[in-house]
Amino acid sequence: MAGWLELWWVWLCAALLLGVVELLLPGSIFLGFALGALAMAVIVALFAPMNVPLMLALFAILSLIAWIGLRLVFRRQSSGARIVTRDINEN
Repeated sequence: MAGWLELWWVWLCAALLLGVVELLLPGSIFLGFALGALAMAVIVALFAPMNVPLMLALFAILSLIAWIGLRLVFRRQSSGARIVTRDINEN
């Protein structure tokens, strides 16, 4: 199993799979994991192979950073709902 985690395309497939899971089960939970796996694909492709615990820890940290970033971005968006303070039928 350790050999599989050192291949960049395995991380890319995991990112795509997690992206599909996010589409099927919306909730913005799996999207952070998908972005973490995508970042891991880039890191594994560019840098020398690392040991498995280090790669999994890095994946967890990157996924957490991506999830927090997504929460901050999605929190700023407005739902488009208007807050009515005055009823047009009054008076």
